[in-house]
Amino acid sequence: MKYSWEDTSHSFKARIIGKLLGDGSITQQKGRKPRFQYTHCDKDYEWNLYCYKNLKNYIPLNPPKYKKVYDSRLETGFSTSYYTQSRTSDLITYLWKSWYPNLTKQIPFQLLEEYLSTESLAWWYMDDGHLKQKNNKPKKIILSTESFTENENKFLANLLLRKYSLAFKTDKQNRLILYNQFQIYYFLHLVHPYIHNSMFRKTINQFHITFAVKSKRTTLYLSENIHLERPTLEINLALHKLDALIKEYKTGTFYLNYPNVPQQHFTRPYQVIITKENLEKLLFLKEVTGLTSSKLTELTFGI
Repeated sequence: MKYSWEDTSHSFKARIIGKLLGDGSITQQKGRKPRFQYTHCDKDYEWNLYCYKNLKNYIPLNPPKYKKVYDSRLETGFSTSYYTQSRTSDLITYLWKSWYPNLTKQIPFQLLEEYLSTESLAWWYMDDGHLKQKNNKPKKIILSTESFTENENKFLANLLLRKYSLAFKTDKQNRLILYNQFQIYYFLHLVHPYIHNSMFRKTINQFHITFAVKSKRTTLYLSENIHLERPTLEINLALHKLDALIKEYKTGTFYLNYPNVPQQHFTRPYQVIITKENLEKLLFLKEVTGLTSSKLTELTFGI
């Protein structure tokens, strides 16, 4: 099996980058050529097998092998996992030189600048990502990057901001964290096409949407650039355009048009009564996008 990096497909490049950002590694024993490998716990066997099937066309991987390790510190007394390792190849040697220039893993900045994609992001997330939720509401996304240096994490955060407008921050444990709820929904939208069935636990699998609502008085905070003389009338007229936003969401184009919704620092409050029809649509979009009622209303004035 002789392939160069240039010979490989776009998808393979995306997947191997995601895997090496995640649980994948390359090892080299003295006097031997390097080998690619990864390990997943036994409950993630299906994900392990999926990775094997989608990488083996370009690198000579052996099928996953069952592994049992005895450990008295564990309640069961042992741990079980599946281990996948490659044979040697020129492509793995190339990856070794790119990712391990000083015998330790280092992020190849230029390689990621050129080839990191949303599929890479999905594979990385399925390996080392976590979605923290409360009452089925997303609170934060965590990418476990503790093994990377502070400088490498700064590069990753900057790259994700430039490529996808995702504002990740680092926490005290040197992990990358995404806090903004709208951006969490956007992140999940980006990776969703590539999420394996066994990893649906890392997505939002249900929404609590209520349609039995009545007209309601509420306060909306809109940009000072929006000037209203008859707030209730004008806002309800604008909210009729929520149909366009709902159509964009259902056809998958919402995030293409609104990948990053800026926060307004100067706003003016309006106490208005929102009609039942408009309120139902507003609550639907609020639930599925994470945007506030005020921000969604503001978007309708720009349509």
